[in-house]
Amino acid sequence: MNGHLNKTSQTIIALLILVLGIVTEHSVGVFDQVSAFVTPDKQAVPSVKDAINAYPTVTLDSQAKKVDLATMWEVWNLLEKSYLEPDKIETEKMIDGAIAGMTSSLGDPYTMYLPPEDNKRSGEELAGSFYGVGIELGYLDGVLTAVTPLIGSPAEAAGVLPGDYIIRVKDEAKNFDEDTTGWGLNEAVSHIRGKKGTKVTLTLFRKTAEKPEPFEVTIVRDEIIVKSVELKFIEQGGKKVAHIRLSRFGERTIDEWDEAVQAILKEGASVDGVLLDMRNNPGGFFDDAIYIASEFITDGSVVLQKGQLGEQTFDAKGKGRLKNMPVEVLVNKGSASASEIVAGALRDRMDAKLIGEQTFGKGTVQTRQALSNGGGIHVTIARWMLPKGEWIHDTGIPVNIEVKNNPETEQDEVIDRSIQEI
Repeated sequence: MNGHLNKTSQTIIALLILVLGIVTEHSVGVFDQVSAFVTPDKQAVPSVKDAINAYPTVTLDSQAKKVDLATMWEVWNLLEKSYLEPDKIETEKMIDGAIAGMTSSLGDPYTMYLPPEDNKRSGEELAGSFYGVGIELGYLDGVLTAVTPLIGSPAEAAGVLPGDYIIRVKDEAKNFDEDTTGWGLNEAVSHIRGKKGTKVTLTLFRKTAEKPEPFEVTIVRDEIIVKSVELKFIEQGGKKVAHIRLSRFGERTIDEWDEAVQAILKEGASVDGVLLDMRNNPGGFFDDAIYIASEFITDGSVVLQKGQLGEQTFDAKGKGRLKNMPVEVLVNKGSASASEIVAGALRDRMDAKLIGEQTFGKGTVQTRQALSNGGGIHVTIARWMLPKGEWIHDTGIPVNIEVKNNPETEQDEVIDRSIQEI
């Protein structure tokens, strides 16, 4: 680099300066509002030296004091001039790191900066759709593994099985061919996902095969839609129950939830109760949690929220279509955030039993904002409390009946016990 910044870099640096003085607008959602930080239409700073002179300080209106940015620019200049491997100095990555450092300095793991690629992936997860092959990824024996191919996915059609090791990924269109050793999940996802209609070749190893040896599978990527609500009717012990598996609170959740409720109502009095299964549900949109809790709670509070702008009570606002049905709530240590709001509200207001394992314990609300560089920022804006005033952050919600699944059996012990309680 020659000490001068290109136009894109200049704009992002101007954004970095502006972010220091921004006061985030209040939002009622865990992740329910997406807006943009708009930078003024001005000439970009032509060099680091000029940036020091042009922006020596930034006024933080919320604290009525000035912050000196000269040291930051001084370090930037020193790195450009002196670092051993100048070809490794990437302007965008340095800025990403600076912004990430600002958010991490607060010591709050839920206030974070997401670079453009990570922010895109976060949006896809909330939307419940993306382009790829449709494999839930994980690690087994330290090796990247296909935990399970999604039903109806290209991976399933290509013959990928649960437990297959993924030892190599090849994408000829990108001139990419690498071993997966040492990859993190984000890196694996970024290489396996891709545009619709493109091909990716996975080298798999299936240790359960008669003659285990690596083999290749070429998969054509397609749109993958991950349902957040799945309904099954279970008849067991002389009872018929509606088992609703709610895996996230995203953009498709309300429509999928309404379909499930209509199917339950169609069964009429033959349904003895509802199992609301939110195991491993990491949360999502705050408003969705209010909506779903309100299907069982007809009036009064669902959750309380306290932030810089004071305290607010969020009351039931749904249709109460399941209010007359017995309900038990299935949770575990992977149940967090919005799923804890629903579980706690049904426990406090409906005396519903929580069955399974104690929940994760995330009792804060974040706003999700889009940035002009394509990245995003999540900012903690409030605490939320259960209807009786309990703040469960870092402690979780204890269950009424503790049941752990036995991975050695085909039965779901938590569902079995929950049906007994209906």
